[in-house]
Amino acid sequence: MLEENSGAFKEFGKVHQEYSKDSSLQEKYNEAGKPIVSIIRDYEDRLCKHSEGSGYASYTGNLAEKFWGEVQRDFPLIDRVGVIIRDFSVKKIEPFELRKIKLV
Repeated sequence: MLEENSGAFKEFGKVHQEYSKDSSLQEKYNEAGKPIVSIIRDYEDRLCKHSEGSGYASYTGNLAEKFWGEVQRDFPLIDRVGVIIRDFSVKKIEPFELRKIKLV
């Protein structure tokens, strides 16, 4: 996977390093990471498809987790590809009073 797509992964590695130092580069990281994640998912599908077809479907989930673990070893922030960060403001709530209830 890395050898066949070495150019794409080198470019993403540079962006990944920049993003790890400055998380305000989220949009750039998303753009650079989208094709990388699709490559990784393609290889994950290839790997898991063979194990499902050979009768080891119960192990496919663990295999996929191990595969993503290996990917995260090289790119620890790969899970943040596609994250959308929105600015929001918090409205100030005016204090209020509860009236006492008279019980007879």
